[in-house]
Amino acid sequence: MPPARSASASPAPRRQPRATPRPPGKPQRVALRSPKLRVRWERVGRYGLLFVLVIVVGLYVEHTLSYVSTRSQSDQQNAIVNRLTHQNRALARQLNSLNDPVTIVRDARALGMVRPGEQSYAMIGQSQR
Repeated sequence: MPPARSASASPAPRRQPRATPRPPGKPQRVALRSPKLRVRWERVGRYGLLFVLVIVVGLYVEHTLSYVSTRSQSDQQNAIVNRLTHQNRALARQLNSLNDPVTIVRDARALGMVRPGEQSYAMIGQSQR
């Protein structure tokens, strides 16, 4: 096994590529692309990932807003159902009260009605309490 390099050792210098002699009659290859127009794929990748991230976040925001809207409508509908349930219970109690024979007789007498065969009397000079 070769010995490990020490930290103070400098790296070996890079070699220059050897110029290969070209055969006569073949023109030298000219680079068609300018170094300034080179595609930087790491940037393209980063921008692509950023674009995908923005789309995914947009979809989550859309669904979140839809959920909040639906939740609000559900709360409103539940409030209406609760109010109508209480109103229904009150009306059912009133119906039971009005169907009670004692209530029917009391309300009829308050209107001045009498049973068949009864004599009606009117008190004059009495104040209503």
